[in-house]
Amino acid sequence: MPDPPLAPAGPDTAIDEIRLEELIIEAQTTLPVEMPGLANRCASALGLGTVLIYLVDLQQELLIPLDEAMEPLPVDRSLAGWAYRTVSPRVTDADDGVVVWLPLIDGAERLGVLAVQAASLDGVRLRRSRMLAYLFGMLITSKRAYSDWLAARTRTATMRLPAEMLRAFLPSHTIGSSRCVSTAVLEPAYDVAGDAFDHSVVKDILHTMILDSMGHDLNSGLTTSVAMAAARNARRGGGDLADVVSSVDQALAQWLPDHFCTGVLCRLDALTGVLRWVNCGHPPPLLIRGERVLDGALDSPPQPPIGLAGQLAPAPRQVHETTLEPGDCVLLYTDGVVEARDAEGAEFGLDRFTDFIIRSSAAGQRPAEVLRLLIHAILDYQRHRLRDDATILLFEWRPQYQ
Repeated sequence: MPDPPLAPAGPDTAIDEIRLEELIIEAQTTLPVEMPGLANRCASALGLGTVLIYLVDLQQELLIPLDEAMEPLPVDRSLAGWAYRTVSPRVTDADDGVVVWLPLIDGAERLGVLAVQAASLDGVRLRRSRMLAYLFGMLITSKRAYSDWLAARTRTATMRLPAEMLRAFLPSHTIGSSRCVSTAVLEPAYDVAGDAFDHSVVKDILHTMILDSMGHDLNSGLTTSVAMAAARNARRGGGDLADVVSSVDQALAQWLPDHFCTGVLCRLDALTGVLRWVNCGHPPPLLIRGERVLDGALDSPPQPPIGLAGQLAPAPRQVHETTLEPGDCVLLYTDGVVEARDAEGAEFGLDRFTDFIIRSSAAGQRPAEVLRLLIHAILDYQRHRLRDDATILLFEWRPQYQ
């Protein structure tokens, strides 16, 4: 959406800088439950009207207001949802002016939307509304790490203990830089146990991982949690991809010798496009290039699941390498995705899975929105009763956006 023409500075566009400074300082100690009031005071200092904060729920179906007296809005059928889905502002007329719906984001992660009321809209007010959205995106991100209230506010069902434990280890759904983006989804949101994903950017290196632990109980979640902790420990210690996989193998063999998980670990150099990966008994990654899947491009000889390497194959893990082309997407998934079945027992299948991603991407959907739509399609296909966890991670190399 282009900015309206810049209005000349005047009394109605003046900023109370002293008041704004006081509010920014106040924000450091503001409780999450107090943020709606703080947002309105900041808006007033910027010459704007009232403000409402909405956060997306765990399954990205509803935008839930921080004001507990208000009702949620649907992501798929509202102006607020349009701003969330497209990461773009949307303006609508109101009785006493206009309402600007702006996405709340943290880097590449979509958090929700901000609704800003104003008597009229010009370039100055739109830019100030964006400033407010960026400010509260950062505030929400900083406070949700330690706020049970924010976590509870974005839930629509009771979470089982294995899912609670595992979700404490999961990173943001979407991360990225100017050269790459990685996004993931996981269902069932409140009952997941053995599936997990991880991604991290270290300088110009994108690390990604997907795991599927044996079983579907607390031990499954514990196995996956130990694997994730071991991988992060090795990464943060400066280990390369082979070191990371070895560390996870050793951790499971030492602490949970009767448990294992399958998984794929990847390392993408976002400067050169060099991709290295290790597949440990898991469905092979898929490479999407030019709106088609390159069959077998990332296949590799079978290797034992993580935690069994010492018992079944004492030789070092094999690390494979290829070079991506700009715009390439790599897709990691667990078998619960393609094995979802409809009422007649027909599987969702790999072809339907990849075709959905290709068509949605070709239609201009952002990677995070592609996966949001896809996981909802899989849930609908199996009537919201998944027989197994379903996890998808998609990362894209896009050096053309430097």
